[in-house]
Amino acid sequence: MVLLENDSFLTELTRLFQKCRSSGSVVITLKKYDGRTKPVPRKGHPETFEPADNKCLIRASDGKKKISTVINTKEVIKFQMAYSNLLRAHMDGLKKKDKKSKSKKTKATQ
Repeated sequence: MVLLENDSFLTELTRLFQKCRSSGSVVITLKKYDGRTKPVPRKGHPETFEPADNKCLIRASDGKKKISTVINTKEVIKFQMAYSNLLRAHMDGLKKKDKKSKSKKTKATQ
């Protein structure tokens, strides 16, 4: 997995979306990140790690290529605006729902 800067993450995510436009999917996960690189110690050992501030870890994968970035609290608003614009631009390839399920429900109620 490649840890990228925020701007380069968005450009790579755009490339992933364009690559998977006709077939395939992109999986995006978000989680709270406190900066640890080692696992949490077991019971009996004191925990001496103090996170400086809250961060967010974002990962994206198309099954072959994995990318990730860490966002600080100061950069959240800027990144969120750019990320939402990117998602809006690439959401046009979604499949539409079948209307058959609605017609079955209306027949059952009559």
